[in-house]
Amino acid sequence: MPELPEVETVMRGLRAVLEGRRIVRAETMREGLRWPFPEGLAGRLTGAVVTGFRRRGKYMLARLDTGESLLIHLGMSGRMVARPMAGPVVPFLGPQGVFSDARGHNQPPEAHEHLVMETADGTRIGFVDPRRFGSVDLVPTAAEDAHKLLAGMGPEPLEVDFSPTSLSTALAGKRTPIKAALLDQRVVAGLGNIYVAEALFRARISPRRLAQTIPGARAGRLVPAVKAVLAEAIGAGGSSLRDYVRADGELGRFQDRFSVYDREGQPCPLCPGPGPGPGPGSGCTGVARIVQSGRSTFYCARTQR
Repeated sequence: MPELPEVETVMRGLRAVLEGRRIVRAETMREGLRWPFPEGLAGRLTGAVVTGFRRRGKYMLARLDTGESLLIHLGMSGRMVARPMAGPVVPFLGPQGVFSDARGHNQPPEAHEHLVMETADGTRIGFVDPRRFGSVDLVPTAAEDAHKLLAGMGPEPLEVDFSPTSLSTALAGKRTPIKAALLDQRVVAGLGNIYVAEALFRARISPRRLAQTIPGARAGRLVPAVKAVLAEAIGAGGSSLRDYVRADGELGRFQDRFSVYDREGQPCPLCPGPGPGPGPGSGCTGVARIVQSGRSTFYCARTQR
C-alpha cells in the first residue's frame, strides 16, 4: 500500500492536471470499490470546478466549488491515469505504475477503470484499481476531518503539530513496540512500514523498544528523523517497489537510499559488516529482519537500541 510520500506524489500530479479545471463529464463503471460509491457521484462531479487539493495521511481530497471534496484512497493496487481525450496517453502516476501508449478518447477504457472524469481542457482522468481495495467518497469540505476515515487521525508528520512534545504525549504509557505505535494513524498520520523503519534507524532506536520509553530525548531524535526521511522520499518521487512510477513516467528513486528496509543480511551503513574484534564493525551481524504484528521489520541490532 502506498505510504505518505507516494500519495503526496500522486496528489501533486493530480493537482497539475485538475486544479482550476471544470469537470465536464464524469462516469462510474461499477457501483463501488471497497465500499459503494456515494449516491449520484457522477452527477455531483459533473460541472464542478476543482479549486484545490489537500492530503490527509494516506488520503487525497480534491476540493470542489460545490462545497464538497472528492476523497480518494488508492488502496493496494489503485492508480490514477490521465490522457488527452484525443492523442497519446499522458504519462501519469500511481503506486502500481502508468501506461504510455497511443490510445485516445475513442479507445476502450483502461482495464479495471472504475471512475472517469473529463475536464473542459480535454483531459481524461481515470481511477484504475484491479483489486478494488481503494475507495472514493464525497464529503462536505467544511467537515472533511469529521469523515469516518479521517476522524481521530494524529498530526501530519511534516507539520509543526508533530513535535517531540506531541509525540511524547501520544506515547506516554504505551506498552506496544515503537514500530507498532508509529504505524497507528491515531499517533501520527500517514506513516507506513518503509518510512518507519528508515526513521527508527536514523534515530538509532530499536523497533522492539516499548513506546513508553521514547518520550524525552529519544522523541527529540525520532521526530526530526521522521521529517527528514519523508521530505527526502517526496523529493525522490517516493519508493518504487514493484512498478510504481512518478508523474513524468520515471521510477521513484528513494529505494536506492534505503538504509535498512528490505536489506536483510546486508551490512549496516553505520557499522559495515560483522567484526569479531574492536572497531566500528564489532558485534554487527548486518541488517536483520523480524516480524512484528505480521509485518516485516528491518533494523540493525547493534546500532538501534
